[in-house]
Amino acid sequence: MNGFTTALEVAAQLTEARLQAEIAALPESNVRAAMAYAARGGKKLRGFLVLETARLHNIPAEMAVQAAAAIEAIHAYSLVHDDLPAMDDDDLRRGQPTVHVKWDEATAILVGDALQSLAFGLLARGDAAPTPDARLALIASMAQAAGGGGMVLGQALDIAAETASAPLSLDAITALQAGKTGALIEWSACAGARMAGADPSHLANYARALGLAFQIADDILDVEGDAALAGKRLNKDQTAGKATFVSELGLEGAKMRACDLITQAQDALQTYGDDAQQLREAAQFVIARSN
Repeated sequence: MNGFTTALEVAAQLTEARLQAEIAALPESNVRAAMAYAARGGKKLRGFLVLETARLHNIPAEMAVQAAAAIEAIHAYSLVHDDLPAMDDDDLRRGQPTVHVKWDEATAILVGDALQSLAFGLLARGDAAPTPDARLALIASMAQAAGGGGMVLGQALDIAAETASAPLSLDAITALQAGKTGALIEWSACAGARMAGADPSHLANYARALGLAFQIADDILDVEGDAALAGKRLNKDQTAGKATFVSELGLEGAKMRACDLITQAQDALQTYGDDAQQLREAAQFVIARSN
């Protein structure tokens, strides 16, 4: 997977440089400093998906990087808010103190708000897509993916599940994660097609399988991962008594389900032929990762 690893690193560098430049242009404040901190590091897999699907549709990287930076801003905001005491109450993220620990809760809330606004500003730029209609498609789909019908809904369902009288069923867990994790991954994988005004359905099918496999891999890592490599606390779900893919399917069953989903994701790319090889390797990376 050397070719994919290099492509992922290059995409991460491009995406982070663009995002940090946008943050640096803001007035100096604690919020700006904390935004830069929150956006630093990570795999930038969502940004990679944007750039790679843009390449499939002949959209230049210097244009697609606006959307790549936008989705990573949304992802960073979601992590900052997810780590808050009222949510998952985490003190470690990417091996560093979480934003509310390093600064305070009010700053962390404002950082999330500012990163979300920044994302939509990036998508509204004249150089974010070839046409105004394509920019509008990116913005409208982002609002759906990140909002009350997507990521936020998934997070709300996750919080509600913590106090539910009975553990969630497998179908309920799948629906929850389709919002919490899957919605932003699907947006990322469909971004290139939307920029080009092309049909995103094959990429959407790829992304739905990929997003679910990603969450199953997270559940597996929570059980048998290395906290030092993960850069965050592990065994949280088991300690909290939360229903997960592992608790429902068993460890080996969850691994088999993730492998089946990766096959589904790769099969969805047949229409793109060899041009989609990096996306196929991205799918394999999702279940092979250690953090």
